[in-house]
Amino acid sequence: MKLADAKKRAEELRKTINEHNHRYYVLNQPIITDFEFDILLNELETIEKNFPELVTPDSPTMRVGSDLTEEFVQAEHTWPMLSLGNTYSAGEVAEFGERVRKSLGYDPEYVCELKYDGLSISLTYENGLLVRAVTRGDGTAGDDVTVNVKTIRSIPVRVRAEMVPSSFVIRGEIYLPRKGFDEMNAARQARGEPPFANPRNAAAGTLKLLDPRIVASRSLDCFLYYLLGDRLPADNHFDNLKAARQWGFRTPDVIQLCHGMDDVLSFISAWENERKKLPYDTDGVVIKVNSLVAQQLLGNTAKSPRWAMAYKYAAEQAVTELLSVDYQVGRTGNVTPVANLRPVLLAGTTVKRASLHNSSQIELLGLHYGDSVIIEKGGEIIPKIVAVETGRRVPDSGPVSFPETCPECNTPLVRNEGEANHYCPNYLHCPPQITGRIIHFVSRKAMDIEGLGEETVELLFSNGLIRNIADLYDLKHEQLAGLERMGNKSASNILAGLTSSLSAQWHKKLFALGIRHVGETVARTLATGFPDIDSLMNATEEQLSELPEIGPRISASVREYFSDDENIEIIRRLRAAGMSFEGPVRQARAGGPLAGKNIVVSGTFEGFSRKGIKAAIEAAGGRVTATVSGSTSFIVAGSDMGPSKREKAMKLGVQILTEEEFVKMIKE
Repeated sequence: MKLADAKKRAEELRKTINEHNHRYYVLNQPIITDFEFDILLNELETIEKNFPELVTPDSPTMRVGSDLTEEFVQAEHTWPMLSLGNTYSAGEVAEFGERVRKSLGYDPEYVCELKYDGLSISLTYENGLLVRAVTRGDGTAGDDVTVNVKTIRSIPVRVRAEMVPSSFVIRGEIYLPRKGFDEMNAARQARGEPPFANPRNAAAGTLKLLDPRIVASRSLDCFLYYLLGDRLPADNHFDNLKAARQWGFRTPDVIQLCHGMDDVLSFISAWENERKKLPYDTDGVVIKVNSLVAQQLLGNTAKSPRWAMAYKYAAEQAVTELLSVDYQVGRTGNVTPVANLRPVLLAGTTVKRASLHNSSQIELLGLHYGDSVIIEKGGEIIPKIVAVETGRRVPDSGPVSFPETCPECNTPLVRNEGEANHYCPNYLHCPPQITGRIIHFVSRKAMDIEGLGEETVELLFSNGLIRNIADLYDLKHEQLAGLERMGNKSASNILAGLTSSLSAQWHKKLFALGIRHVGETVARTLATGFPDIDSLMNATEEQLSELPEIGPRISASVREYFSDDENIEIIRRLRAAGMSFEGPVRQARAGGPLAGKNIVVSGTFEGFSRKGIKAAIEAAGGRVTATVSGSTSFIVAGSDMGPSKREKAMKLGVQILTEEEFVKMIKE
């Protein structure tokens, strides 16, 4: 693969993976299986390995998917909550063991546990008292759900055992047993409410409820499987879990100390079918090096520990009938086909829909209406059609063909060269794009407007009160208070939130506009390069492309957005409402030691998270860039600095600072 092709494919993969991360962690509405997601991520990892210069700071390979919500306060993790590397191959498990052996110089003990299908949680105890429960979030910070977690009876609110450290963190998985899941769905259906699709989503949805009384009424449970702290009872993982069980914690009931890779592979084989007899869902095995000293020696990558990995069992399959295909239009206009199926039981849940992804997938499968299709599921809501049993095809059945016009507004669809998806270009007048764009505008990572969630936006739109983001700032108290499920207090909260949003940071306002291909990182880069919206609107594609990570596709998209008269009118109305569009993104303190310097960060650090070291650079007046060039002032290098960055720095004569040297510099 040539560099240009690799760059284009990497950009496509990052966008796709980020969308699936959002669906899985934020919406709890995944549309692909774990296996499909892992294939996408592995492809991106391979490209970045072969072309290190294409690695970006915001790449999905460098971060953990986020489950942050607008309703909860965020709390930082004392230790980053990393995700596990995973595989579906026993051979790759053996390769993991060989890498560990070479790094340590000996074969260590391993601990094998089942991989639970639930929601990760981190519990902090101070003097025996549960003081904080935080979800994984983005790995650095998550949602503080302490009030809800305290309703789970298997989690001690206070630990009274002897010899318990004064402060420690214990992590695990909150899940919903199958019996509780069935009872919950029966009750929901009796009330006329839609059932949850699977236990994992029911657990995630329950933990994010704002009413702890409802959380307490549901049968959530928890396995706790990792202990962190300065004064732990043992120097190995297995004995620490035994101690935690003695303290009153529910640690894994299926766990084995293994004395080599043969034991590990035997455990994996033994539980492939045996796990189905358990009263809760599992989808694999987690393998951990037992010794804590060995764990420290092996260390972590930016995303995953090198001392642990997950083996996932193959997805289950079933055969059913394709009834019809729906075409859903997203916020950016992408049209996604979803198959409607004759209901079939698969992996413990009834499946009615399956993702078809795009027109190429439909053509590859050669789908006809009424076909018998093989569907595959790895615990997700919407599984995938993986094959068609053409021998059972009904004669004269019609083929499935992708529509030429938008199913919502009838505008001819567009498919750009090199892109997999068709999209509707009528972004100003296509209803689902309008509401999707407004929902994006008010979201936490954009304008963060309190009281305006997805349902409220849909309500305002259906009542004819809003047709674009500028209309939000024309809303009146009496219009809002008179709506169903509203009232004076809700109306006042929304208007207060709108007023507060006027002072949001420049890069957040830019991100909130919803320009195609402009995500959070790109918005920050653009806002750093252009101090206000006027200079950005007048920028040429050449000026845009001079910024790091801004390629021709993004440049063209920005120019296209600001060449549309209706977009300009929306910006004019937002300004008239009191909104200013100017920066900088982060004010550097006067005389900051890094003022005017372009700095590259590479590797992992002891005293900083990835996000933290970038924040420190910006606070000291510096600017973080992704690639090493002649304009790079210096590189801050942690452990595992990228070899290509080091090589390029040496070639260009760019100074490389250690973490200690960097800390000394900013203190001075």
